Amino acid sequence: MATLINIETSTEICSVALSSEGKVIWHKENYEGMSHSVLLAKFIEEMMAYVKEAGVRIDGVAVSCGPGSYTGLRIGVSTAKGLCYGLDVPLISVNTLEVMTNHVLKNREVGEKVWLCPMIDARRMEVYTAFYDKTLSQKRETSADIINGNSYLDIQNEVLFFGNGAAKCKEALNRSNFILVENVVPLAIDMVELSHAAYDQKKFQDVAYFEPFYLKEFVATVAKNKVFN
Repeated sequence: MATLINIETSTEICSVALSSEGKVIWHKENYEGMSHSVLLAKFIEEMMAYVKEAGVRIDGVAVSCGPGSYTGLRIGVSTAKGLCYGLDVPLISVNTLEVMTNHVLKNREVGEKVWLCPMIDARRMEVYTAFYDKTLSQKRETSADIINGNSYLDIQNEVLFFGNGAAKCKEALNRSNFILVENVVPLAIDMVELSHAAYDQKKFQDVAYFEPFYLKEFVATVAKNKVFN
């Protein structure tokens, strides 16, 4: 199986993981804030030293494609593209909401009828979110939602909601079927299963033209549609 570099910079956390045969063999994270321009280069340098020492061949580079911070995603994707050009390997993109959901699926028992709702903070009471089942099949399309007491009243399933946008929604979603899962953040180590599945299916991006999913661009589009539609 392939050996992949995984890069996650969509939020304030900067992380890198090296994976082989679907398993993490090296990783590093920093939780201290938006210093990605410095940290990511340092992490990549340390990882490549490990690659050289271990005699590992890199087969591809995966990057979290958002939604998320404009600056973080720009740094992550630019670095991933540079590695792809330099190593002559394909580029893989992984949805940030799926990365977070994969973390919960790996670390918590989830029932057949349970839905999972990752939330990325947008602004005020707005979050970027989607709903998945335990197979990572999307049950509701991704959207920017303003959360209030009337949100998701039609959903009867048990829902696990999590992410940096979830805590502020705790009171509005104070219902017996909505359960807050704390301390879930997007990390490179949780990309591994998804990036290797994409590699095996040859789901590669065009290195020259690929652009990540900037959160601010999505919110601006939604706001425009609310005004003019």
